[in-house]
Order: sequence, then C-alpha cells, then structure tokens
Amino acid sequence: MKLNDGTNEIAKQVKLLVLDVDGVLTDGGIYFDDSGNELKKFNALDGHGIKMLLSSGFEVAVISSRSTPSVAHRMEGLGVKHYYQGQSDKNIKMQQILETLSLNVDQVAFVGDDVVDLTVMKKIALPIAVANAHPFVKEHALLITENRGGNGAVREVCDCLLKAHSKYDDLMKSYL
Repeated sequence: MKLNDGTNEIAKQVKLLVLDVDGVLTDGGIYFDDSGNELKKFNALDGHGIKMLLSSGFEVAVISSRSTPSVAHRMEGLGVKHYYQGQSDKNIKMQQILETLSLNVDQVAFVGDDVVDLTVMKKIALPIAVANAHPFVKEHALLITENRGGNGAVREVCDCLLKAHSKYDDLMKSYL
C-alpha cells in the first residue's frame, strides 16, 4: 500500500488507529471446537505492528460488533487499552473514544472490511479497507491494503502510519 501525497498528508495527522476484528485482525473465519468454543486466528505480524505503533506514541483502539474472550485476551497481550466488543453501533463507541482521548476525526484512521464499518469510515479522516473487504466498503475507502485481513493487512497499515510520521526507519534500525 503506497500513499500518494494527499493520503500521506492525512496520515501525518493520524494519532489513533481504530480496527475492526473479524475480517481485519482475523481472516474473518469463525471457528468452533467440538465443545462450541469460538476460536480466532490472529497474525503475529499484525500484533507486532500494533506494539510498534503503541511504543511510538500512537493510540490504538478496537471496536467489534461481536464479543469473544479471545479478543480480550489478544488485546490485553498486545497492550491495547481501548477495545470494545458487542458494539452494534460502532459510531457511538468511536465518539466516546475520541472524547476520552481528546482527539478529533481528523486524527483517526479506521480499518474495516464490511458494511457495518461504514458508519465510522465515512466520518473519519483516513478510512482503510483490507484487500478482502466487501466491494462496497472498498468504494468508500481512501486506501486499500494489499494484504488480506488476518494476513498482514494491519501490519501494512501500521508500517504506513509509521512511515508517514517519519518513525519507521529509526524504529527498524533499533532491531539491528
């Protein structure tokens, strides 16, 4: 995913990355074991991207319309303080997050994949769709990832935000 001059300028203002779960942080599959326990597969690259954003001063939030213990476990493990499940209207929770963090819509990127994400995507500065998003969602996104949800799409977004803020190169050097 490459940013043109216009989207790069928008990305430079972003202080908060908000993510959907199913289809963005996961591959969108809903897995059940024989006992009926729901399982989700998260991508380690995405997780480390989130950790890099957090360590670089960004805020990260997760808003999901579904609710499962595995999401809470994963977000707590990554250090994401702002995760909200069971949100039938993601826009209401988005407004509450903005108030809590004293941010405005011009400072937000949101990554979604399905039409339920559009209420937020249409109101923030940088709406992003994953490669496997519904076509209607892609029509309303400023950026579309090259990677599919659950397969590095979130890391791709994290890297782009770090680059837009000129933090990527120094961060990568710290691993050498």
